[in-house]
Amino acid sequence: MSSKPAAAPAYKPITRANVSNTPQWQRLSPEQREAIEVVSAVLPFRTNNYVMQELIDWDRVPDDPIFRLNFAHRELLEPRHFARVAELLHRQAPRAERDAVLSEIRRQLNPHPGGQLTHNVPQIDGRKLPGLQHKYRETVLVFPSPGQTCHAYCTFCFRWAQFVGEDEYKFATREAADLVAYLKRHPEVTDVLITGGDPMVMKTKVLARYLEPLLDDPELDHVRHIRIGTKSLSYWPYRYLDGPDADAALRLFERVVESGKHLALMAHYNHPVELSTEPAQRALARVRSTGAVVRVQSPIMRHINDSSQAWAELWRASVRHGAIPYYMFVARDTGAQRYFEVPLVEAWRIFRDAYSQVSGLARTVRGPVMSSFPGKVLVNGVTRIGGRDLFALQLLQGRDPEWVGRPFFAERDDEATWLTDLVPASGVHFFFEQEPVASERRSA
Repeated sequence: MSSKPAAAPAYKPITRANVSNTPQWQRLSPEQREAIEVVSAVLPFRTNNYVMQELIDWDRVPDDPIFRLNFAHRELLEPRHFARVAELLHRQAPRAERDAVLSEIRRQLNPHPGGQLTHNVPQIDGRKLPGLQHKYRETVLVFPSPGQTCHAYCTFCFRWAQFVGEDEYKFATREAADLVAYLKRHPEVTDVLITGGDPMVMKTKVLARYLEPLLDDPELDHVRHIRIGTKSLSYWPYRYLDGPDADAALRLFERVVESGKHLALMAHYNHPVELSTEPAQRALARVRSTGAVVRVQSPIMRHINDSSQAWAELWRASVRHGAIPYYMFVARDTGAQRYFEVPLVEAWRIFRDAYSQVSGLARTVRGPVMSSFPGKVLVNGVTRIGGRDLFALQLLQGRDPEWVGRPFFAERDDEATWLTDLVPASGVHFFFEQEPVASERRSA
């Protein structure tokens, strides 16, 4: 374990309630302030003092990518929704009226894509297990209740519905007992992914309650890999740098590794600037010193990282600091996807161009990938067959393991941004469908 740096600053959350008290607020135009106030009434908004002071270039606002990543802006909502919410706030509508309108708008934003609440919830003896998801044979996801927030919220977040205060959208578990019981009945599960929100917002002793039961039980020997999905390395690297709980977290990581389990932090870095600061680099080094592996993933998003240069820089920086490039995702079909979406053809070209700029050490990355209802769909590229331009696709993961790795084709569509926009190259269904392609949105 490497030596600790100097004392870290205290974490200070910046939210809708106090953002107007920050000095940076004065640098924003009246239109930008209104956008933050209106949009953050619908979608969650939280940033912090590190992001504000170290990552955002305020001379580039509103076009700075980290500002776009953290701060609400008008285009995140449809014009009719923005106007409706602005009118409610302007006339100080009664809370009941306001909440009803906000809830209706949120319902139109596909709050839980990919069948998260309808198809992925496991059961024991007919009892649903809240806070667990089991979509792919090998992997179970765990949503600890204390980890259902983040050090800062991304404007593109596909789990935004967890953070808006509406119980109908939340899924979380308060203990590990259901997880352990379920895993003992499912020896096919090799991977447990602790996710959120962000599990690393929890105190280490709370995180340990979810991890330690997995380590020494011989009935759980089939669980070989433990993953933690987190953006803390980017948004609050001091989580690993200062104070008793930082050291405790690293000792917990060491304990997982010493138990013989593989520990991977699935780190969300959306732009190379997030890896450019000294605290971020130190935090990554300290985590790696425990024996944990860090894998880097992000969606490709308009206005934030839709250039091959940004991706090549991110992958090179990842390798330089000992992390493994893992996934380029496609922005999911929820929330403000309309603002961030990049056509699949363009995403593939950006991926290919960035991929060609890096050495083999960074070519562990895969993309662009859609985490869709049937599974993780990789866009391999565009090809010409029989005089027709087609998308070449395959499933990297599937609800049915028999689907994995099987190539399939769709008509090229330069406007398509998601699987449900695509038309099968032959027939009316893709091989994994029992209904037309539009069934995904209906069932999810």
